[in-house]
Amino acid sequence: MSSPTTARSRALLDAALASAVLVVSLVLLAHDGPVAVRTGARGLDLLGGVLVACAAVPFVVRRRFPLTVFTVAAGVSVVLAGMGYPTGLLPGPIAALYLLAANAAWTVRSAALVAGLFLAYVGAAAATAPAFPVVGLVHTALPWAAAWFAGERTRLRRQQVAELRQRAVHAEREAAAERRRAVHEAERERRLAVAEERARIARDLHDSAGHAISLIAVRAGAARLRHDGSPAALAAIEELARHTAAEIDQLVGSLRDGDPEPATPLGLASLDTLIAHHTAAGLRVELDVTGTARPLAAAADQAAYRILQQALANAARHGIGNARIELDFTGPELTLTVTNPVRGTPRRTNGHGLIGMRERATLAGGSLDATRTADAHRLRARLPYGGQQP
Repeated sequence: MSSPTTARSRALLDAALASAVLVVSLVLLAHDGPVAVRTGARGLDLLGGVLVACAAVPFVVRRRFPLTVFTVAAGVSVVLAGMGYPTGLLPGPIAALYLLAANAAWTVRSAALVAGLFLAYVGAAAATAPAFPVVGLVHTALPWAAAWFAGERTRLRRQQVAELRQRAVHAEREAAAERRRAVHEAERERRLAVAEERARIARDLHDSAGHAISLIAVRAGAARLRHDGSPAALAAIEELARHTAAEIDQLVGSLRDGDPEPATPLGLASLDTLIAHHTAAGLRVELDVTGTARPLAAAADQAAYRILQQALANAARHGIGNARIELDFTGPELTLTVTNPVRGTPRRTNGHGLIGMRERATLAGGSLDATRTADAHRLRARLPYGGQQP
């Protein structure tokens, strides 16, 4: 939408154009024009001035009705020529034809109208002349043709400029979209780097702090058993170490998962899901539960699940396709046993997986041992219920 200042400027320009057409037409009509079709039998009079004014005034609306302005200007020229006025180079039709060609694409209707008015003008001029005015008509046709050509070129140039601007806008939008994609990719890379760093921190924390606290708990427990002089202090140290180790496990889990709050640790309640995952992967797992299941403390429950998780992973990696889990709730502590057949060279019983399982069992107040026979591997862990009543 045009601003008021722009609209006012355009209105003044159109009024100036109409005034210029009027003045130049009156001057040319008064002096027979530079090239008249017929040397005037009539000079400038009131009727001629009124007709010229009728041809000039419509130029104030030439932006909205270019075809109408041309029709009026050319029609007045036909009337003036038929009445014997010298009309060889009146500027009204020429300027209107230029504006028409510059502002609208040619159609069959507009082309027929221009051709018809020109022929009408030729006929009117010839009817009032003693002889057919060939030279004058040629000088009239040439300005009309030049006006049409110039207007057409102006319109095509405007279209070209508009297309270039549209391409520039499209290119700018594409560049903006590319920048947004680059920012999104950079953000994705940043988040990936953050996730990798969180995983590294989790590993370092687990390997250093977790192992150190595990040793504190184990040695405090051993010292409590050897020395009866200050069992309360040693028990407090052992309990604090176990509690801190449990908190570190939860913190490590939240760092690895990227959750703002520590996730609920997995326990024996998720054992069916664990077995289903290994079964889907091709490991045949049997589960044998003896006695009535009893609730475990959180640390013992999580330790039991992680030990079974690692044991099944070892069975899938080193075994021959099946494993048996035994859970015994009949004793004063939970006894879980994982047996899987093996063949070939016996694997080490002190790998990182077994070390981790022993640490978990120890932190929960229990123990773990692993044995290997000629054709089977057996892992057995004992975990206290954590003082809870059945």
